[in-house]
Amino acid sequence: MECRAAVMVVSLLMLLQQKPIIVDVGKQPTPTRDVTFDFLAGMFAMAGLFLLAALIGSALVAGGIIIYKRRRSSTDTGQQDHTTLRI
Repeated sequence: MECRAAVMVVSLLMLLQQKPIIVDVGKQPTPTRDVTFDFLAGMFAMAGLFLLAALIGSALVAGGIIIYKRRRSSTDTGQQDHTTLRI
């Protein structure tokens, strides 16, 4: 048991003899800017662009589907395997 105590004392003395860690707290970083109106306006503008792109894309797809359906119904010969409901 004494051997363990002696090893512990020696290791503690070695830890105490190491150089201390010095931290310089005199220099502080420059403060960051808060969220400004320009940032918020830019954020909403980008969201608006995404919404506009989605609107244009969905309008193109919907227009393509409508044109496809009209061409398909105009070239229809009247022979159908299923019932079409016009609602």
